[in-house]
Amino acid sequence: MQENQPVEKTTAVVEAALQHHGTNRDELIPILNEINQQIGYLPAASLEKVSQALRIPKSQLFSSATFYRMLSITPRGRHVIQFCESAPCHVEGGRQVWHTILDELGILPGETSKDGRWTLETTSCLGICGVGPVLLVDEDIYGNVRPEQVAEILARYA
Repeated sequence: MQENQPVEKTTAVVEAALQHHGTNRDELIPILNEINQQIGYLPAASLEKVSQALRIPKSQLFSSATFYRMLSITPRGRHVIQFCESAPCHVEGGRQVWHTILDELGILPGETSKDGRWTLETTSCLGICGVGPVLLVDEDIYGNVRPEQVAEILARYA
């Protein structure tokens, strides 16, 4: 999504999330997640509106928004790749897969490609060590990944 979302779109998305989940503080994460999914990240204006509606300090919203990996306060690419860098994945050839991903995308961890297509992140574990190396593209899990498979996997998201 675009870095400078129109205020009207942000307002509409926030209002829809609040209507869907209500204004109970217990609904904070589902509200933020819905906004993040609709816009692609959590613009400052959305955090301000949620802060007011739930009567939660902005600092607490910021803490939640930066703690959970599913949320982002900066724009992400259309597709988010999470690569597991745990020991089991590393032992099974993860280092070679990682270097292939870096070469294919031309970006570093935490970066988004200039065309806005990809964001690359690392994670300490995706919880499926038995099929390492593992990478997650959006919600799609790929296990037992080999370097020669990387280009084919990425091409699925063209």
